[in-house]
Amino acid sequence: MPDDTLQKQFPPYVPAEGEEYMSEKQLAHFRGMLETVKQELVGDIERTVHTMQDEATVFADPNDRASQESDIALELRNRDRERKLIKKIDEALGRINAGEYGYCDSCGVEIGLKRLEARPTATMCIDCKTLEEMRERQVAK
Repeated sequence: MPDDTLQKQFPPYVPAEGEEYMSEKQLAHFRGMLETVKQELVGDIERTVHTMQDEATVFADPNDRASQESDIALELRNRDRERKLIKKIDEALGRINAGEYGYCDSCGVEIGLKRLEARPTATMCIDCKTLEEMRERQVAK
């Protein structure tokens, strides 16, 4: 989900004066954002499957074969990443439907509109996410 693509398709949400956090308008904005990105990802995955089926060529030259296999492996890695993102999008849509979207899973505070604009699948506020990343780095050492 490239950030520049999101910014072009969806201008940042500007709340009205005194608008309540995660109002119906805000939820509709993020729901539309998530559903559009999901549809694009699903379309990309379907195109890849059809392209791979159509281009299933056996090359006699080992270099050509290796190049094709490398391209396919890269494409499959990208699609796997997109599949994981679709799962996160589905979870975010579920949180919207449950009335839990926009609040940190860890501490319960508001995640913030700007953070959700940048990463609509975010489940933690920036402070909790920073702490989690610091813990992960410490464990990895």
